Formats: sequence, C-alpha cells, structure tokens
Amino acid sequence: MNKFLLASVLLALPLALAAAPQPVSVPLPPATPAAAPASATATASPAAFAQLDPQQQRQRRADYATWKSLPEGERERIRQAAARFAALPAAQQQHLREQFQAQDQAFRDGWRLGPQLGMEFPKLHGLFGLVPPEQREAALAALRQLSAAQLTQLTLVAQRTPPQQRDAVRSAFLAVPAAERDAWLKRQAGQ
Repeated sequence: MNKFLLASVLLALPLALAAAPQPVSVPLPPATPAAAPASATATASPAAFAQLDPQQQRQRRADYATWKSLPEGERERIRQAAARFAALPAAQQQHLREQFQAQDQAFRDGWRLGPQLGMEFPKLHGLFGLVPPEQREAALAALRQLSAAQLTQLTLVAQRTPPQQRDAVRSAFLAVPAAERDAWLKRQAGQ
C-alpha cells in the first residue's frame, strides 16, 4: 500500500487505538469504498488513481493533504494504531467499522484532526465545529500547541459557553498570545 493510500485509509480511522486506554472503546470507522483495504492495491498506482471519479480523486487529495498537515508524532501514533487495527481479526475490524459509522458525522470528522484533538473534539465541537474560513488555520495551529491539561481546560470552556457567545469566546481565545494562553484558559475555566 503506498503512502498516499495509507494516509487516506488511516485518516478515516478514529484514533482511539492510538490514545490511552479508555473504559469506553471508540469504534473504528468504515473505510470508504475508494479507500477500502480490499481495494488498496487497486488504487496504489497513478493509473488506478486516474480511474477514480473526480469526487473520489478530490477526497484522496484532501485526505493526503490532511495527513501531511499532521505533526509527525501524530502520524506515528496513527501508524501504530493502524498496525494494531490490522492485527485484529477481520470480523472484529468490521464490527468496529460499523460501530464507528453509526456515530455522528461531526464526531467522525473530529478524528481527522489527529489522535490528541480527535479524542477531545466531541467536547470542543461547540467552539470549533464551525470555524469561519478566516480562522481555520489559526484555530488549528492554536489547538495543536496546547498541552493535554490546556486541552482539558478548553473543553470546560467550550462546554460552558452558551451558543450565542461561542464566536466571541473562540475569537478571544485565538487573540490571546501563546505565552498567555495558559493563564487565559485557567481564568475562563474558573481554576
């Protein structure tokens, strides 16, 4: 399987397998028909890519761009999770895919942000689920700079923020210099 196809398959996987053990397991998503393991060798070549319809090609390019945007540490965690997933029996893999597919689309999409943000995305969705295009890069960069403790504080802020205040709180968070974020988060979280 080439790196591009591996990236598109892995970006479809929730990364719960890469995270710390959880009492509730987050199931793995189904592979899209274009990225299914059975078709992995069929689309690994440029000629096979050319055979995909335009929508599938766009999705593959988007998956690859998302993969390349992840920090190397996150990509390594995904590779490890994929190896553990591949070692599972086929029936268990399919069961996990079906469970994941049954989840809300916003939850599934959150895993495309990588293991660390994917784990917290359901709690962060209120503030960061619908980010205006002009804030997307800054938001993603700021979120990736946060420590685990800061992410926990931000999830509290996100959960306590009423819908009508979300845009203002998100903008305020993004306006805080990185060196001052910890203090801002502690104030906002009430700690």
